[in-house]
Amino acid sequence: MLNALSVDVEDWFQVGAFETVIDRNSWDSRECRVERNTDLVLELFDDADVKATFFTLGWVAERYPALIRRIVENGHEIASHGYGHDRVFTFTPEQFAADLIRSRALIEDAAGVAVTGYRAPSFSIDQRTPWAHEILAEQGYAYSSSVAPIKHDHYGWAEAPRFAFRPVAGSDFLEIPVTTAELGPKRLAAGGGGFFRLLPYAFSRWAIHQVNERDRRPAVIYFHPWEIDPEQPRVANAPLKSKIRHYTKLDVMAAKLRRLPQDFQWERLDSVVAREKARLAA
Repeated sequence: MLNALSVDVEDWFQVGAFETVIDRNSWDSRECRVERNTDLVLELFDDADVKATFFTLGWVAERYPALIRRIVENGHEIASHGYGHDRVFTFTPEQFAADLIRSRALIEDAAGVAVTGYRAPSFSIDQRTPWAHEILAEQGYAYSSSVAPIKHDHYGWAEAPRFAFRPVAGSDFLEIPVTTAELGPKRLAAGGGGFFRLLPYAFSRWAIHQVNERDRRPAVIYFHPWEIDPEQPRVANAPLKSKIRHYTKLDVMAAKLRRLPQDFQWERLDSVVAREKARLAA
């Protein structure tokens, strides 16, 4: 089974956990570490002969176009993460459409290739935004990976399907949710990020095996470049829960990521999307 590995390219000061304590107007004055950290991810993938999808902020592409070109030159898929990490439910439909256009233009200009995939910041497409998928389909996106089908204090759409589905009637546009596992009647978050970093590796290995072997579906796993950077600046005035989630086990993340290619096979999300579309059309 070929699974999808993905990277949400954003810097340490752009994460949702710090959005109430870091003024967006201060972003350009802060120490940017996203280029350095993403280059380290590219090295890690190159060492393991892994290809992945990089969901990138337009803000990053605007400032680091050479980084975007390196991602593409290394054989990875480049996709959109919106412009400035705004959650979809904070937009009107018109504002969301404009954000998609702005970010896609910046990423495509830097990458020199078409962008066909999208991931909402903080998995913020949910029951509050039934129009978001329709706008993505109208703008010609092939797929979104923006739904976390779980209950969570920051995000989640617990009623959503666990695996690939067509959210727009009459369109082959696909939503590919991040991975969840099941333990009895409970649905567990197992798609990567903080769950992968904070929980024992054995949990993620069990969850991916369950999805591959019992459900016969590909897993969709994600992480961020800042998660392999234990030396990043600390946000002293952040809420305690946010600091625990953000900073715990940064020093072990790279080693855990190196284990994934030893236990499973990985590829770009657009390749998984092509197979899932064929499966749904059969």
